[in-house]
Amino acid sequence: MSVFLVDAGREWRDSQRQLLAVAAELRKKDLPAYVVAEPGSDLVRKASEEGLATLPLRLRGRMGWLVRRSLAKAMKSRGCRVAHFHDALSASPGLAAAAAAAVPVRVLSRPADASPFEGKPPFASFDAVVVATEGVRSALVRGGVAEDRVEVVPPGVDFSRFTGQPRGDGLLREALGFGEGEFLAGVVAPLEDEKGLGALLDAAALVAVQAPKVRFVVLGEGSLRLEAPGPEAARPMGNVAFFLGFRAEAPRVLASLDAFIVFSHLDGLAGYLAAADVGSARGLVVNRDNGLLVPARNARALADAVVKVHFDRNLAARLAARGRQTVLESYSQEAMARRVIGVYEYRAHRKGLKLG
Repeated sequence: MSVFLVDAGREWRDSQRQLLAVAAELRKKDLPAYVVAEPGSDLVRKASEEGLATLPLRLRGRMGWLVRRSLAKAMKSRGCRVAHFHDALSASPGLAAAAAAAVPVRVLSRPADASPFEGKPPFASFDAVVVATEGVRSALVRGGVAEDRVEVVPPGVDFSRFTGQPRGDGLLREALGFGEGEFLAGVVAPLEDEKGLGALLDAAALVAVQAPKVRFVVLGEGSLRLEAPGPEAARPMGNVAFFLGFRAEAPRVLASLDAFIVFSHLDGLAGYLAAADVGSARGLVVNRDNGLLVPARNARALADAVVKVHFDRNLAARLAARGRQTVLESYSQEAMARRVIGVYEYRAHRKGLKLG
């Protein structure tokens, strides 16, 4: 019995990191797995470096029947019972190969950066379609994919580059000239939402009166001007700074912060301090357990949340610890991999099979 994890991409994609995480988790469970990818591809190289079993196989640039025959032969010889296709390019020939090799469980992943219908694979022929968000799931169901075939598995995040950072990194303080005694609240706010940015500046003005040592660092990019024009220039902006290039230095930037905020009505996702009560934040943040939820675009509510955490460091520490625990347990690569393997096991069980 084995699991085939198939991806035809030549260039490295972040979703391939998730494929490797699934392969590594299968190895922990003593379930044989093969990473099937283009010879010489980054995926084959990285899988080999991690000691994972690889099967370099040309999946593109050849006639379809050759791909199907080669893949079906490999599946039969290695006792493939689960075939998981991680991109649309490998799905069509791979599905035909799986049928020829009588592979009982066939799974398709729709990467988070792909259109729900990219490549238009025959969804009905798969036992399960794994998607990253409820939004993609809804789009597929509206498009005619059977609801019970679509499984939502949030993409796993490699937290190693974040958890290895020392707390209190001085990057932001040095770059922006802040002192050691100042409380830094990092705000993810896309600079495209004019009303949201205006509410943020209003919140900063309210906080400045109650907690003069709090500094808001806006971690975002966009087309809006960084200086408030016209009448809005009357707002006190001394406690607000903009830090562009956030993604390039994300681990060090986050380690520099005392609090982390997402304040956009478009979506919300936060580590522990506060998030707008919209989108993915509702599923991640439990108010006063692992973070604080505030209404979107509500300047007073945001100001109150920041002041509360600034002055109540015991509350801040508890939220931080629970927030860390939540993301590591639910959103790590290992958690994602376990969920995907759960999909395999469930689909196999429905067919009277047991993996392992």
